[in-house]
Amino acid sequence: MKSILLVEDDAILSRNISDALLEEQLQVEFAYDGNIAEKLLKKMTFDCVILDVNLPGKNGYEICRNFRSYNTQTPVIMLTAFDELEDKIQGYDCGADDYLTKPFYMRELLLRIQSLIKRSETNTNREQSENAVLVADDVVINQTTKKVTRQGQEISLTPREFQILVKLVSGKGELVSKQDLVREIWGNIVDANTNTIEVYINFLRGKIDKPFGKQNIKTKIGYGYFFDPE
Repeated sequence: MKSILLVEDDAILSRNISDALLEEQLQVEFAYDGNIAEKLLKKMTFDCVILDVNLPGKNGYEICRNFRSYNTQTPVIMLTAFDELEDKIQGYDCGADDYLTKPFYMRELLLRIQSLIKRSETNTNREQSENAVLVADDVVINQTTKKVTRQGQEISLTPREFQILVKLVSGKGELVSKQDLVREIWGNIVDANTNTIEVYINFLRGKIDKPFGKQNIKTKIGYGYFFDPE
């Protein structure tokens, strides 16, 4: 049975979500406070985390960022009352896999949970079967430890930035469309668009290329991106 951590301080919404999850034969653990949620995340293993942004103790962004420092695999869905692009980018930048704005249809939440769990399992199996280390130019990517270095210097990436970099480097110079990146990173039902990809490409260039005087991550206007090892 799949295990879900539900972190939501609204008692009524928490109960409604819990009832829907239980009907799908999912095991549910609860937390109504950010500090309690962090303790549970360190103590237990979950297949998916549903995390509200506004919480007593610590907010969802802080919890997600701290969680990603030691767990990059477990999917995280953030719940929020805000629907601004900047809020979504902040959630993704903290390591969230998906972002659902209140109010939402319970069926949509269930579909996203199922999709993320399935994709997480697929990615884990794929990483175990593929070469764990990718090298392009002087960039070294360890897919097991999620560690990226350039010229021997370790580079800190968010989980989304890491996934996009792996996708580009794995292409070995081949063009990757914006739509393919959206599907690869967020799946078909996640509310992400090509503008979000553009933001993340700029983040990556600011970490991978510019500090090293490089221009490996390139754009073919109207088509997509590719990693040119020069």
